Amino acid sequence: MIKPGRYRHFKGKEYEVYGTAKHSETEEEMVIYRQLYGEHALWVRPASMWDETVERDGVTYKRFTYIGELDENSEDPTKQ
Repeated sequence: MIKPGRYRHFKGKEYEVYGTAKHSETEEEMVIYRQLYGEHALWVRPASMWDETVERDGVTYKRFTYIGELDENSEDPTKQ
């Protein structure tokens, strides 16, 4: 299970995860998250991709690493 909180992508940028939801057609578990840079856009990504490891330049990384709880001032779009 992917818990809500702040995550760092293996390339260095940070994101806030609000929770998970199921795809309406396939019932695949999806992660609901917001980028913490640029437009702060809201995105979804398959949970299986969120948890996977990636290899770059011969080094293996977790795609996303949990770095802490949600900022208490964050607006959770799943609560609207």
